[in-house]
Amino acid sequence: MLTYNELIELRDKLINNEIGIELAKEQCWKDFKEGQRSWHSKDWKERRLKIIKEKCQICNSKETLTLQHLSHPKKYNEYLRVITRNYTNQYINSNSEIDKTEFRNHVLSDYEYIPIPLCPNCNSKNPSERVRKMPKYRCTDCKHEFDEANYRSASELISIFFEDEDAYEVRDKCFVSKDKWKNRHNLSNIKYWFQRNKAKDKDAESIEKKAFLLYLNDNIKYLSFEDTITACRKCASNYDLHRMELCPKCKEFYKGIQYPTCIQCLPEEKRKEVEEQIEFGKQWREMEKRLGID
Repeated sequence: MLTYNELIELRDKLINNEIGIELAKEQCWKDFKEGQRSWHSKDWKERRLKIIKEKCQICNSKETLTLQHLSHPKKYNEYLRVITRNYTNQYINSNSEIDKTEFRNHVLSDYEYIPIPLCPNCNSKNPSERVRKMPKYRCTDCKHEFDEANYRSASELISIFFEDEDAYEVRDKCFVSKDKWKNRHNLSNIKYWFQRNKAKDKDAESIEKKAFLLYLNDNIKYLSFEDTITACRKCASNYDLHRMELCPKCKEFYKGIQYPTCIQCLPEEKRKEVEEQIEFGKQWREMEKRLGID
């Protein structure tokens, strides 16, 4: 695991093109071990001693103090998704037209087509399929009864899609990806992922470099202790586990970080209203537990 200064050096080399993206990623993660945490490192502990205060900045306690991070770094793949999405949108805006033959070949080779049954009388989609009564189908629109449904071919749907991407006929998710995920898509979904792959192929290195630089900056900020406070174990655990902090008004009870005060510090009428809602919630959960639906 790289130290704080080593991450800064790696980032600067990548920015100045002194190192390529693949080598940068390799150097960043080469010594990473499962379960390894930055706060276990010697570098962290030495720099922590220079930052940590003598008492909790929330409740003034001096017992079991720790550095509490108010923000945490995102994973590299999270940044990669965001940057890829941005590049995809730029690619779509500047390349609105796609090759029909190439797209058709992509659909037919990468997706399994499961056609939607159509009424032979009115071409309505999804006629009711009957289990016992004959004929097998009954159209919910025109009430026509029949044994054999009509089906459109994948090529027909693709042709309709190129004429009108919002057409009623092409909205169904009747294409199943042949990868391990087996996701269902309609043609609009497929077009987006088709263009996304085009954008990735065109700007793969730039996408990875921008995402990785954001990842490095995020981790450098985390290791710098920039966004931290000194907190006792109680305040730190309440923040991390329950997203709660000490009420700034009474300095006695804890509150959700999204609220200005704790329940006890609310005006009497509002406090009673909130307490009634909490009690109702408890009773509801107990009822669900008794009924076995929790």
